Amino acid sequence: MSDSTTLSSPKAAQTPFERIRQVDEDGVEFWSARDLMLALEYASWQKFKSVLLKAQLACENSGYDPSDHFIQAVKMVAIGSEAKREVEDMHLSRYACYLIVQNADPTKEVVALGQTYFAVQTRRQEISDAEALAELTEDQRRLLLRQRIKVQNTDLASAAKNAGVITGIDFAIFQNHGYRGLYNGLTAEDIHKRKKLKKSQHILDHMGTTELAANLFRSTQAEDKLRRDQVQGKAAANDVHYQAGVVVRRAIAELGGTMPEDLPTADSIKKLERAEKKRLAAPKSKGKKNDEPSS
Repeated sequence: MSDSTTLSSPKAAQTPFERIRQVDEDGVEFWSARDLMLALEYASWQKFKSVLLKAQLACENSGYDPSDHFIQAVKMVAIGSEAKREVEDMHLSRYACYLIVQNADPTKEVVALGQTYFAVQTRRQEISDAEALAELTEDQRRLLLRQRIKVQNTDLASAAKNAGVITGIDFAIFQNHGYRGLYNGLTAEDIHKRKKLKKSQHILDHMGTTELAANLFRSTQAEDKLRRDQVQGKAAANDVHYQAGVVVRRAIAELGGTMPEDLPTADSIKKLERAEKKRLAAPKSKGKKNDEPSS
């Protein structure tokens, strides 16, 4: 069985989109834009390119780099009995395909099928990622979430800058609006005091997985709205961040969860990082031939 058929159910394999799915030498799946064009019943590349352009714009407006999802490529096509020539193509991620079918001709029955297929496949990947996260230890989940927040906060800062949050003071105020929304009015300084941390210690380094996850959700939702609504102005950006915090807090309350300010202060994540680096750097122990198997 090929790689392209092992990831999906037999039912999914019957769709034209699963049949044209490819896997590169690194094990990364992709779709050829030329193949997708035919699957979506577009007769010409020029007409399909207009759909590609709309999808790329939607990708950019969502805060993602289109070049990560729409990769320029070439394809060899037959022009005669044996002759072939090189034509323009693109290698598409699953997300790119999802955006394409959302922007394709809705009157085509196959487009509706494509919308369902790529929505389901995207959801399956989300579930798979969640299951993989669940298999990690508490410390590993905490390390992973802390790294994700570092990356996410950079993305959030970029979106805020586009909205007009420029100076260091601007960013401090912007960040505090997010914390105030999530922590019922508490600023970063208030949270720092509540956790009884030293001046040199960072509040994010002393959050457990539940608290980190809440802050990651706050940050992603704020960034998404800033980019999607193309928010302009410091006051408007601050309000978006505050409301994102409020929404996350409300969700925690509705689920009966513990409010973030009431969660216990975790040990410094720096200790976990050092321990994890030491574990990864340790040489693998090799059993000797005469060693008895452990019970």
